[in-house]
Amino acid sequence: MLIIKNERGENIERMLKRYKRKVDRTKLVRQLRENQQFTKPSVKRRKQKMKAIYVEEKFGNHNEL
Repeated sequence: MLIIKNERGENIERMLKRYKRKVDRTKLVRQLRENQQFTKPSVKRRKQKMKAIYVEEKFGNHNEL
């Protein structure tokens, strides 16, 4: 459970912003979404390979002349 303490004179919008930032850093929402349904290990590996191929094509160091 994430705890956000109210600093003196801080408004609610600022507290919500800090809370959202903390949730993003802990990857809490992403983990909850992944655990909603089971994915087979082979599907996870395939997805990971496809992502690696995409990243390499897009951001890879190409020495084309």
